[in-house]
Amino acid sequence: MASKADTDDSHAPDYPPKTPPPPKRPVSPPRPEIPPAQGVPRPRGPQGPLTGTARRGVAMRNRRGVNWPMEAAPWSVKGVQRRITNQLGEWGYRPALAALEAVQAVVGHLVTAALGDGSRRISVHLTDQNRQICVLVLSHQTGQATGHAPVGDDTLTRITEYPIVSSCGTDTAADGRRLWAVIDL
Repeated sequence: MASKADTDDSHAPDYPPKTPPPPKRPVSPPRPEIPPAQGVPRPRGPQGPLTGTARRGVAMRNRRGVNWPMEAAPWSVKGVQRRITNQLGEWGYRPALAALEAVQAVVGHLVTAALGDGSRRISVHLTDQNRQICVLVLSHQTGQATGHAPVGDDTLTRITEYPIVSSCGTDTAADGRRLWAVIDL
């Protein structure tokens, strides 16, 4: 026969309850291979071809990076150039003066092209890996025709004139245009 102590459910257990393990993160599908923009060849690096991210947004993995949302105004060009120069110094890059001037010129072309889209804001993303930096500028102008750069835009031609640029490209989606350049330091 059971005693009253054995049947009493109001007694607290002598041990803490076991918590369930956290849910596992699902495996991400492989990133799609995006075709080169406007005939610009895609170089092969030590890990294979450079691939873009899906148009749902900018993603950076396994590398350090920073981004800056900015007002789309003519003075933003100098602000972005200053921020990128300062960030390169924080990351320990000390490029020669000619290389630094080329980086600033490339950044100027990218930001000026994004400002030409007529949006109210832009965002600039900077990453580095293996003595290379990637500068990506997004113009957040909605309603543009999906595809490549607008007719008459020669930004990529001007950027590829600099020998430190190893790759560049542009594409346009419903959320705006993005322009990018990979620069060897």
